[in-house]
Amino acid sequence: MQRRLPRALAVPATAALLLLLAAPAGAQEIPTTPIPQPNNPSQPPASAPIGPQPLGHAVGDAGTALGVLRLLPNSVTTSTILPGFGQTLPKQSALEAGMGLSSASANSEAYLAYEKSIAQSSPFGLAVGGQAPQTPGSLVQTALPDNPKEISGGLNAPPNPLLNVGLLNGTAHARWSESLGPCVDTIADASTSVASLSLLNVIPTLPQVPLLGSGGLKLPDGTQLAQGFDPKSGLQSLGGLLPGSGQTPATGTGSLLSLPNTLSSRSQVKLVDIPGSKNKAVQSRSTLQAADINILKGTPLELNLKVASQPTLTVTSTGDAKTSKVDYQAPVITIAAGGKTLYTLDAAHPTKDIPIGLPLAPLSQQFGALDNVPVVGGLVATATKGLQQLGDTTGKVLDLGVLRLSIANLDQKQSEATTPFKGYQIGAAARLLDLQVLPTQKLKELLPKQAGDNLPSSLAQLSLGEQIARSYAPTGGVVCGSTTPPAPPQGGAAPAGPVKHLAYTNGAYDTVPLFWTGTAMLLLGVVMVAAFPNRRRPALVLKRPTGGPDTPFKPSPHPRD
Repeated sequence: MQRRLPRALAVPATAALLLLLAAPAGAQEIPTTPIPQPNNPSQPPASAPIGPQPLGHAVGDAGTALGVLRLLPNSVTTSTILPGFGQTLPKQSALEAGMGLSSASANSEAYLAYEKSIAQSSPFGLAVGGQAPQTPGSLVQTALPDNPKEISGGLNAPPNPLLNVGLLNGTAHARWSESLGPCVDTIADASTSVASLSLLNVIPTLPQVPLLGSGGLKLPDGTQLAQGFDPKSGLQSLGGLLPGSGQTPATGTGSLLSLPNTLSSRSQVKLVDIPGSKNKAVQSRSTLQAADINILKGTPLELNLKVASQPTLTVTSTGDAKTSKVDYQAPVITIAAGGKTLYTLDAAHPTKDIPIGLPLAPLSQQFGALDNVPVVGGLVATATKGLQQLGDTTGKVLDLGVLRLSIANLDQKQSEATTPFKGYQIGAAARLLDLQVLPTQKLKELLPKQAGDNLPSSLAQLSLGEQIARSYAPTGGVVCGSTTPPAPPQGGAAPAGPVKHLAYTNGAYDTVPLFWTGTAMLLLGVVMVAAFPNRRRPALVLKRPTGGPDTPFKPSPHPRD
């Protein structure tokens, strides 16, 4: 048995190796549920469809997050089952927390019926080092079976110190036809709305050191802080702009970013008409509705952002590269302080860097005593003159970090596909607003050597309105129709439903006559035993010796004596 063990493991080991080698290539395709196969290729499949089956093939998904917080983005190597393969993949964030998630997906190739269409609205999502557990409290609707009505309800986000989520409401609706498959009005539709949202009242990825003093920042020789600025605040609170600890308040006061009004998202997957064709295209859409956004609310340097144009991401696949497209309506956001518009983010100007720095002595000489807050984007909060704008900060501000605001960040990918069917797949991702906290080279020089060397390229990233949409249609488009069951050999009408009696096959019914034959033979044996009982044979008696105990034993010369 020990010699046969390696041969017995040869086939499974080879199959496992082929699967591992095929994993990198398969990762480029839209995943589908694997279909179980029999051990013997000559055996029939695990199950066979009954009745008319849909002709159409369609795969698509859309997802929208009202807000996503990433700590130390692009800092953790992706873990894989292949040694060294994780080095070739994009790195993950140390922590990702999403709130107000809505997703809709359709997959005609799913093996399980309830995976054909899925609509989900979730209050919260969490991933640590790229590992994401399932979070409770979500609204989920799946099809098959079909759902004529949507489900809706309130969602509860768990309390946590990094973000505060107000009242959440969600809806989910999943449709699928048993005979026509994806050819329904809307395949999957999910929406999520949040009454208020506030994120990040501390930057935990910054070293916990005071601005000055033992173990804190080391200012260059001859540099002094401005009058009125208290250097006792820690670096994790951005020099006093943030509270630095405790629960993030629901009002947004003291948070790096907050939304006082309703923010809503919607994700949809459906089929649309193709001009000049009777077939359909797969369309995935993500939409957002937002009004006001606040940065550093409750501080003298509060920034107010107004969303003038709502973003919409639509991805349509017709199965042909020439007619498939991505349509994105980029948002327009104005940034104001004290009622005055400072910047405008649009398609022509998608990024703006706002530096954060310590006020130095020349500022107090110019404006007098300052409020106990750093300088943000050249704005100085003075005790007597209020908010003042600096045209040139050289020699007056010591930069510590940068708030980078950006919109859109549209990323597109498309490719021809042959598995699970021949067609064309296309996808895109975009964001309403990205806010990143970046350290400067000057901060690394002011920190103690060990803390400065360990600073990453990005400390934190807040994303509002993160949108993803992907579509995959077969060549020529989605065919709306169903198969026709084969007619009987005599040419009669096709059966109206499933056959009530199983077909007679050797493998299924040979056991029936064998069972009764064996039973009859067993009863016959019992009767024979009862009718012909055993006759007792005469016992063989040996003659004892007639002599004394020392007389030797002599057997009789005749066997019967």
